[in-house]
Amino acid sequence: MCRVLLAFLRGSQKVASKKTRRLLDKSKTFHVTCGVTICIFSVLHVAAHLVNALNFSENYNEEFVTLNAANYRGEDPRKLLFATIPGLTGVIMVLVLFLMCTASTYAIRVSNYDIFWYTHNLFFVFYMLLMLHVSGGVLKYQTNLVEHPPGCFNPNKTLRQNLTVPKAFGELFPDYTTEPFPEDPPVPEPFVQNSFTRVCSEEPKFQSHFPETWFWISGPLCLYCVERLYRYIRSNKPVTITSVISHPSNVLEVRMVKDDFEARPGQYVILHCPRVSALESHPFTLTMVRNSFPFRGKHQLYENCQLEDIQESSLLNCPTDTKATFGVHLKVVGDWTERFRDLLLLHSNQDTEILPIFQQRRYPKLYVDGPFGSPFEESLNYEVSLCVAGGIGVTPFASVLNTLLDGWKCYKLRRLYFIWVCRDIESFRWFADLLCMLHNKLWQENRPDYINIQLYLSQTDGIQKIIGEKYQALNSRLLIGRPRWKLLFDDIAKCNRRKTIGVFCCGPNKISKILHKLSNSSNSYGTRFEYNKESFS
Repeated sequence: MCRVLLAFLRGSQKVASKKTRRLLDKSKTFHVTCGVTICIFSVLHVAAHLVNALNFSENYNEEFVTLNAANYRGEDPRKLLFATIPGLTGVIMVLVLFLMCTASTYAIRVSNYDIFWYTHNLFFVFYMLLMLHVSGGVLKYQTNLVEHPPGCFNPNKTLRQNLTVPKAFGELFPDYTTEPFPEDPPVPEPFVQNSFTRVCSEEPKFQSHFPETWFWISGPLCLYCVERLYRYIRSNKPVTITSVISHPSNVLEVRMVKDDFEARPGQYVILHCPRVSALESHPFTLTMVRNSFPFRGKHQLYENCQLEDIQESSLLNCPTDTKATFGVHLKVVGDWTERFRDLLLLHSNQDTEILPIFQQRRYPKLYVDGPFGSPFEESLNYEVSLCVAGGIGVTPFASVLNTLLDGWKCYKLRRLYFIWVCRDIESFRWFADLLCMLHNKLWQENRPDYINIQLYLSQTDGIQKIIGEKYQALNSRLLIGRPRWKLLFDDIAKCNRRKTIGVFCCGPNKISKILHKLSNSSNSYGTRFEYNKESFS
């Protein structure tokens, strides 16, 4: 979950393999898998210790005092669980793990994200307790394995307990099998070397294990803490909000300016507004980026760019300016976004367009952490890409379309299929201007086949209010109903034989599962689809 490290590896030329970079996108899935694994084995661990606590109490043995966690026979097992360091820390860890596990479910994350956020940060308490958990000395090891190997025969102990002499011993010493041994009988050399029966020279001795949990936890924990500190230092200066635009269907666009900010198309940032919540923050995909130095660095996206292409994409940037302009679109669907919208808009009952400069002092302080990598950075690295968006899920593709609008010749991408599914016609107005400008630009450059736009309206209510002449280019691309995904994939495969096509999806899980299944299906045209899905980590 080290976002900065993952973003660095994704943007570094050291990770040149596309398949390896796609594995980085599975970091959240791996994180969830680790969490589920911890929960499963914690249940087994707790169940075993409950049985152990009962056994220590009922089967107390005075001959192995050092091995017993109980102090006497019949000791209350609850005392072992709540009055010892391992027991008490274990009980608290179970409670913490239960809260983190239940609050991480999809239902709670959707209904009340605050609960998930606050309980998930209890991981630090969990790890601190885990390091204290082993300090009670319950786990012990034998220190004299040479003098008392496992399974050895102790003649002194046998005599004291009036046990029958083993058959092997009787065969070696037939004259002494029926009489008591002396206090310290001499042990002949052949008996010591016997591979089946060995004599113990002393009683077993046990010692508590030195705690080693810190050895396995401290490294990753320190790495995570160092990254959190770096992110805090990087984002401790508030950004300058330049404009706030209210779009239809409760969508808000926020444009900002920040010093020394560099981002790639498809990346996302984390917004934190102290006036909304002191600790809570949320990720949002960048929909518009104007870097201060667009050709700084040697990222793979620019490896084929000519100088004039780079200059074309940076006409709006001052060469000596160190500030970058970027924007996000957020849909007002929860408490955090509602409070954030009310703070940004001067009049919550009025759809405010671009606010004047002299009113900017009323904006709340907003801190931006990032940018961080996402799968959509790869959309420009395929020769053919299929981008599928559902509703507000179009935001990751907005920055990609903006980048192509600035200049598309320097990228590997040569054909883009853009599918956008919305419930109402008003939602298409979020990026209708951008789609029309990109369409007109490609027509002027005699590349109308570069992008294939298909807009699907899943609900027919208000169809008479379809986009007017201003967006005439989109009218012929507006379809009623839902996409027929199997036919769509077959058509794309037929037109791009024996090519590798990148499939990118940001939308409902139902669409994502269908696309994932179709991407893994074979076709008769030799076309291979590689599936990528947005997942904020």
